[in-house]
Amino acid sequence: MKATKKQQKEIQDLLSTITNSLRAFSLKLTGNMNDAEDLYQDTALRIMTNAEKYNPGTNFKAWAVTIMRNIFINNYRKKVRRNLIIDQTPNNYYINSGNKTVLNDGENEVTFNELQELVDRLPDDFRVPFLMAYQGYKYDEIAEQLGSPLGTIKSRIFFARKKLQKMYEEAMRERIVA
Repeated sequence: MKATKKQQKEIQDLLSTITNSLRAFSLKLTGNMNDAEDLYQDTALRIMTNAEKYNPGTNFKAWAVTIMRNIFINNYRKKVRRNLIIDQTPNNYYINSGNKTVLNDGENEVTFNELQELVDRLPDDFRVPFLMAYQGYKYDEIAEQLGSPLGTIKSRIFFARKKLQKMYEEAMRERIVA
């Protein structure tokens, strides 16, 4: 059943009283003005086309906000589905067969041996707990094996990472200058 002209006019009047609230809510949902305006217009259109479904005497603003929220959620789900790539080929052939190759000199810049040399230059108090953590030991296991308090082990590993980071940065600066 379609809304009468009188119902349409009442809905338009009610909509005009909450327009600012709906626009603010749409901006909160979308995060940008253009999408917020689109969401507001979609909501206003949906409200007008479904005017006969509104029950006079009930909370119009709550009804309108529910419509807006549902439109936003549906649009979000459509967007997620549109960006989802489903590849049912063996070994994800289409996903893994991109024709763009990214050149990366990472393998040439720093080798594992160079990193190992930096670790070897750490003082034993820092190197041993760091290597144990690297090998997968938990902090409490390291503390137990080394006979040190847990807090000491955590701080030594933290400071070992900081020292390695500093040593690495210095090595890279030397490499750039050389």
